[in-house]
Amino acid sequence: MQSIRFINDQSVKLFIYICNLLTRIRFTLARKQDKLPKDYVLCNVACSPLRAFPDDKSEMVSQILFGESGKILRKKGKNWIKISCTMDGYEGWTDPKTVFFLTEKEFAKCCEAPAYSTDIVSYLINGDITTPVLLGSNLPKFDGIGFYHPEYKYVFNGGAIQPQTARINKEILIKIAKKYLNAPYLWGGRSPFGIDCSGFTQVVFKTCGYTLPRDAYQQAEHGEMVDFVEIAEPCDLGFFQNEEGRITHVGIILENQEIIHASGRVRIDKLDHEGIFNRQTKKYTHRLKWIKRIPLSWHLEKPSIAEPKLLK
Repeated sequence: MQSIRFINDQSVKLFIYICNLLTRIRFTLARKQDKLPKDYVLCNVACSPLRAFPDDKSEMVSQILFGESGKILRKKGKNWIKISCTMDGYEGWTDPKTVFFLTEKEFAKCCEAPAYSTDIVSYLINGDITTPVLLGSNLPKFDGIGFYHPEYKYVFNGGAIQPQTARINKEILIKIAKKYLNAPYLWGGRSPFGIDCSGFTQVVFKTCGYTLPRDAYQQAEHGEMVDFVEIAEPCDLGFFQNEEGRITHVGIILENQEIIHASGRVRIDKLDHEGIFNRQTKKYTHRLKWIKRIPLSWHLEKPSIAEPKLLK
């Protein structure tokens, strides 16, 4: 009986050894497969700064919002990566702890049919963990509740708009723009908690399905020229120049010759052929260079009172 018990014990030990060995082999193969090059990143926090140099004290040149992606250009130690943003090609250094690393296949999925958050702050829910997302953040392949993420299963509890399927019009764009009212001016900012003039126009138009470059002088190369302020329409872009004639400012034109723009804060001011007139100071603050009309597909449609179902 003792010899039989010994044989049984040895058999159990051998079985456990073989199971453990097979498990190690399986995980080794999985790790090898997982070593596909991860040359892309996805912003995994509400907002991550892009800096001119790999230093926390360096100038912030822009920001990436949750769900926005980029390609890795360089790495410096464990604390910095330089990326080129997918949307506009803007380059900057960011902290790798704020992003999720992607394979090329995962990156392609993250670029498919994005929706954009339309609340100043919404939340992603993953079990008992919540992650804040800001106005204009990306939600790839959004289905009304969740969206694609290569690792986490999020539930989204806010309003969103999907330009590919929603009926976008001027009223929607202006409504989104006005959600930024009183957001403080921040050089390089792209969020409702700090934004610069071109970041403001870029994110508003992105949310409505049109990609603008990052800087005002680059945005000025888009669209069709509008000859007079009097014939400008809501959603046209007004560009403004400094004393040397360089474009340094941009805003979105509203009805009744008004303009919404980021200057000190996101505000609404009067606009005429001279430029922007500040009602509080009773002075002109920006000198008009020209006005451009962005050729959006809905630009010729009559504004509709109906809004996309998911827009709050």
